[in-house]
Amino acid sequence: MIDFNNDIDKCLEVLHRGGVILYPTDTIWGIGCDATNEEAVARVYKIKKRPDTRALIVLVADERELLKYVAHPDPTVFDYIENADRPTTVIFDGAIGLADNLVASDGSIGIRICKEDFCRHLIKRFRKPIVSTSANISGETSPANFGEVTNEIKEKADYVVQYRQDERSACEPSSIIKFKNGQIEKLR
Repeated sequence: MIDFNNDIDKCLEVLHRGGVILYPTDTIWGIGCDATNEEAVARVYKIKKRPDTRALIVLVADERELLKYVAHPDPTVFDYIENADRPTTVIFDGAIGLADNLVASDGSIGIRICKEDFCRHLIKRFRKPIVSTSANISGETSPANFGEVTNEIKEKADYVVQYRQDERSACEPSSIIKFKNGQIEKLR
């Protein structure tokens, strides 16, 4: 196993003080912060130059954590996620316990159970969900790897994770779905 403990420790320092990290996720490189801290979330919107009317995605480490932040998830969603062939973000109604400026005006939130080692360790040690939004200015192309992240984004993060910076393979964003009355609606 690759040692990323130094990166985890530095990320935790930044997240606990309300800062912003630039980090590899189970999909593309992301800008992240404490998903329960309204000021940190506002800073992510500012870095991305994105209106706060467009909700951001949240990462959790497992099903149990997801249940802390969604009022009444459809139980069939867990089977779908388990059998999905790529990382899948689910739009849930009834977001609870998250920063108000993170939740959509209709009370929904996009959450992904992250299966990538670095993110899972970070989230478990932080003991809170972490915002994950593509590491780009809103409207620009999402970076396929760390090498495509602009200096503007790198310079605005309080900590840039070293782990996986050398990878050059192209990564893709997650699929996005919404469950409504047991039916799946694919959004991306």
